[in-house]
Amino acid sequence: MTDGVRRQPRAFIGSFTAAGGHGVLTAAVDEQSGTLTVLSAVDGVPDPSYLALSPDGGTLYTVSETSDGAVAAFRVTGDKPELTGPPVPVGGSGPTYLSLLDGHVLTANYGSGSVTAVPVRADGRLADAPSGVFTHTGSGPHTPRQQGPHAHQVQPDPSGRWAVSVDLGTDSVRVCALDGGTLALHRETALRPGSGPRHLAFHPRGEHAYVVNELAPTVTVCRWDAAEGTLRPFGETSVLPSSPDGDAFPSGIAVSPDGRFVWIATRGQNVLSVLALDGEELRLVATVPCGGTWPRAIALHPSGRFLYVANERSGDVTWFAVDPATGMLRKSGSIEAPAASCVVFG
Repeated sequence: MTDGVRRQPRAFIGSFTAAGGHGVLTAAVDEQSGTLTVLSAVDGVPDPSYLALSPDGGTLYTVSETSDGAVAAFRVTGDKPELTGPPVPVGGSGPTYLSLLDGHVLTANYGSGSVTAVPVRADGRLADAPSGVFTHTGSGPHTPRQQGPHAHQVQPDPSGRWAVSVDLGTDSVRVCALDGGTLALHRETALRPGSGPRHLAFHPRGEHAYVVNELAPTVTVCRWDAAEGTLRPFGETSVLPSSPDGDAFPSGIAVSPDGRFVWIATRGQNVLSVLALDGEELRLVATVPCGGTWPRAIALHPSGRFLYVANERSGDVTWFAVDPATGMLRKSGSIEAPAASCVVFG
C-alpha cells in the first residue's frame, strides 16, 4: 500500500544471464487479462534461474545457478529489486531451486547432489554462511545423467514440518527434518529406476503428491502422509499421447487450486499437458503448444485463472487463460524475456 493506493500485483521472472538473460525481471500483472508489463531488470546476480518470495512479500530470494553456487536476497518494495548484500555461497554447485522453511532458505544443488539450509535474519537478509549442507548419495541406470545424485528441487510439505527433496540422479525423493538449521534424513522413497524425477507438487488437500519425471515423459502419483512423513508411489501416467519423436524432457508442474487439474510442461516437444484427476489417478486430457521453445518452468497465477510458461530458448514468458471447467488452456499473450527460467508472483 502506497499513499492509500493499492499497487498493481507483480511477477518476478528469473533467467540465465550466461545465455543472454537480463537477470531478474519485474513485471506488473493485470489481474483481469493476465497481461505482464515489464517494469525493470536487475543483473546483480549471475544466472538467477529460480526465485522465491518471502511470506510477507518484501524479500525476493534467488539462486545463482553457477558452478560455485550461491543464493541472494533482494528487497522488492519498489519496482526495481535491490540487493540486500552479496550472494552467499551454498557449499554446493549448480543450485536449481530454492524455497523457505522455518526461518531458512533451502537450495537444491543439482551439480553436487546436495541440499543447503541458509538462515534468514529477522529483516529478511541472509546469514553469511549456510547452517547445514545435506549431501545425497546414490546413482541410477541412465548414463550419463544418473552417474551420481542430482538434487533438482526442495520444498516444504503442506504441513510445514518436512523438507522434501527430489533427486533426478538417484530416482528418489527424500524427506528430511530441519532441526536447528541442520537437515536430517527421515526417509527416502525410491521411484522407478531410470525415470529421473525432477519436480514434485502437492495436491491442495495435502494427501497426494505428483512427481514429474524428466527422463521418462511421465508423472508419478503418490500418497503423502504428513504425520508420518511418508511418500508412497502407486501410479504413473504418461504426459504425452504417444511415443515422442525426438527429445521429451518434462520440466514444470502446476496444480489447480481446486485440485481437479494438473499441468506439466515438456521441453523438446514444447507442449503443455492437461491432466485431470480421475479418482486418485491422473488422466491425460490433451496437450497444447507452449507458445515458444523449451518450456523450463510453469506457474499458476494465485487466482488460478492464468498459467504462465517460461520458454527458455525462445526467450519469452507466455500466458494462457485457464478454463475452470475443463482445465484447457487458451494462449492469451506473451512478453520477451531472454533465457527465461521461472516466474513467481508477489
